[in-house]
This record gives sequence, C-alpha cells and structure tokens, in this order.
Amino acid sequence: MSFFEEPNLAKTMEETDKKCPSCGGVMDFDPATGGLSCPYCGHKESIPVEEEIPSKAEELDYESAESTENCNWGVETKTVICKACGAETIYDSLQIAAVCPFCGSNQVMEANDKNTLAPGGVVPFQITDKEASELFKKWIKRKWFCPKLAKESAKPKAFNGVYFPYWTFDTNTYADYTAEYGKNRTVKVKDGETRIVTDWYHTSGSYSTRINDELVHASTTHDQFMLLGLEPFDTENNKAYKPEYIAGFTSERYTIGLKEAWEIAKCSINNKLRNDISSQIRSEHFADQVRDIQMTAIYQDITYKYLLLPVWISNYKYNDKVYQFMVNGQTGKVSGKSPISKGRVAVAILIGIILAIIFYFFYQS
Repeated sequence: MSFFEEPNLAKTMEETDKKCPSCGGVMDFDPATGGLSCPYCGHKESIPVEEEIPSKAEELDYESAESTENCNWGVETKTVICKACGAETIYDSLQIAAVCPFCGSNQVMEANDKNTLAPGGVVPFQITDKEASELFKKWIKRKWFCPKLAKESAKPKAFNGVYFPYWTFDTNTYADYTAEYGKNRTVKVKDGETRIVTDWYHTSGSYSTRINDELVHASTTHDQFMLLGLEPFDTENNKAYKPEYIAGFTSERYTIGLKEAWEIAKCSINNKLRNDISSQIRSEHFADQVRDIQMTAIYQDITYKYLLLPVWISNYKYNDKVYQFMVNGQTGKVSGKSPISKGRVAVAILIGIILAIIFYFFYQS
C-alpha cells in the first residue's frame, strides 16, 4: 500500500482501473502474489494476460529511436519535482504528492506537463516491505565496522516503493586491438637471492562478443554507488508495461536521455571489452600480465529498452544522523550507508599491522 493517505491512492483511467469487487476500493499491485490486492478488504486478483500484447518489453532500434518514442502511460500522469533533492517523480494525475519518496521533504511542487517516454517494460516488485525490513536487519548485523549500539537500535522507517528508470542496451561488438603481454621469470642475484623479472612482448588481434542488457540508471539525483550496490537486476524477467504493475507505487522520471545513456553504456562496454581482451591474451600466450591495451570498437545492431526497476527506500537514525539505504525489490539485495566505529577500525588496522609483521618475518626466514 502507498505511504500516501487513503484518499490519495493512485488511480488508473477507467479502462484500466481495477476496482475491488468486494468493496469497490482501488487495488494496488501486490509483490507477494504478483497480482492486485485491495488494501481495504484484502481481496486479491491476478493481472490478466492479453495474448495480442507481447509478454516482455520489446527491443527497439536505437538508430530510429526518434520515431519510436511513446508517451502513453495508459494513465494520466503528472511530474512532481522535489526542491530539496531534485528528484522528479511520476504520479497519477489524481494523486496528491505531499512528500518526496526519496528524501522525505515536503518541498514538492508540480512541474509543467512533460512528454515523458512511457516505459516499455517493468520488473515488478517481488519483495514485500516486510521482507525488505527483515533483509535490512540481517544486512546491518553483518556490518563489522558498524557500532553495536547502532545495530541494536537501527529500525527502518516506513518503506517507500519506487520504480527507478533504467535504459538497457544490446549490441554486437567487434574490436581490433594491440597490447603488450608479460611473462615472469625468476633470476638469481648476488648472495644467492632471487627476484622476479618480466619479459614483455607485443601482440595484436580481434575480439567480438554480444552485449545483452547493458544497464544504465537514467537519473542523476541519487547516490550512484548505492544504486550499483543493488545490482544485478534480472532484466530478462521483465513484463511488458501495464499500469497495473505500478498501482500503489511511484515512478521516478528519467533525467538522462537515450542518447546520453548510450554514451555512458559505451564506456561500460569498453571496460568489459578490455577485461575480456586481457583474459583472451592471457589465455592465448600463457601470460602473467597484460598492459597498454589499445582498441578500436565497432557497435552494430544496437537496440534499447526503457525499463522500470523496483527499489524499496528507507532510512534510520543514529546519533542524530540519518542513514539512507535501499533494497532491490526483485532480489532483496541491500545497499546503503551505516555509521562506522572508530574503535573497530583502529582494531582492524592494528590486526593488519601485526599480520603484516608476522608475514614479513616468516618470509625472511
């Protein structure tokens, strides 16, 4: 159920609105069942499958993206901007947005109408808010540097379920490369001691691979490291977008467009190509090291999807400081910030120094 008051629950247009047959209330998406649930009387229904509509988000051709944009969400929407954190959130036009789901600020204002691209698919919530709370408790207990008192007192506030915007890209890649690989050998020096030297050799070649669902978060208003900690998402397990999947939840508006997202994706793909090429060189030449990889990459058959991915957001307070965390609404993976005990850090450093000294004397002997 949404964290908004009952009269302000999200409503879809009449043709997609799912009224509860028992009490007439508007039904929300239920992560526990994958269907709809009435927050008033508990009645549950499955989401109907329409055979003429694809079951998953379609791959769209990147080169013709300008002509494939679709702004029909199947529900009249409005965009609300938080003046405190800058987040832009998509709400149903009948829904009153009084609080930002990301930072809790009430400094929210409705923006002018924007042609917001409708998502092609949704990865529905599979983790409930209660399950997210239990996963958080297990997560913070494993934080070794977190003070014990913080672990005992950390209790998350009410969870906000938000769908985050992501772009995914598929492409066939081909790269020509040059590099140097090194082979280590042991040589004797004076007084019977030995040391390792590396002989370097030049190599060149090509590498090709298929990139599937390269993920790019389509917003700049959140902690990117925290969001990376939630990955991976099983994007293959998406559903073709239907308003029922986001009933009772909010959706963040993308602030990174398709073209910019592709440039971000290319940087990530290039890093993967370099790692794959390095592994290929090591395997082909039985190399110990690889350096100075220079490559020229070609991307062909580029397709994209615009997906909404599920995230539970909450926070807790310790020593008058608020710590935010997130839970992957599909897998349950937790990512967030926690207080650090200086005493525990000092103990860890001391143990590290002692182990280093022991290792040094053992190596010398």
